[in-house]
Amino acid sequence: MATSEDVYTELRQVYDPEIPINIVDLGLIYDVKVVDEKALITMTLTSQSCPEARTIPDVMKRRCNTLEGVEATEVDIVFEPTWGPHLISEEGRKILGLDDDEKEEDGDD
Repeated sequence: MATSEDVYTELRQVYDPEIPINIVDLGLIYDVKVVDEKALITMTLTSQSCPEARTIPDVMKRRCNTLEGVEATEVDIVFEPTWGPHLISEEGRKILGLDDDEKEEDGDD
């Protein structure tokens, strides 16, 4: 049976073609659950007009459906909370050359 961490591992192989960071480190994934052989993913996009709005979820589904114990993947795209650079992980920030001061300015902290 696949776990949520197994799903996250697969999602780390999916990239936004416009930004050289995987969708997990980019902060697009809000929640992952595995229930009854189904991967349930709640995510957002960098904008509501994202040109990859169809492609990214399709790639996610294909990757997650290869996991043992996952028969189907459902991707729920939400826009609340709104994505912002403050959601980028520490690893993603390093890749982009962003420092912690920029994170604090971007966040709601």
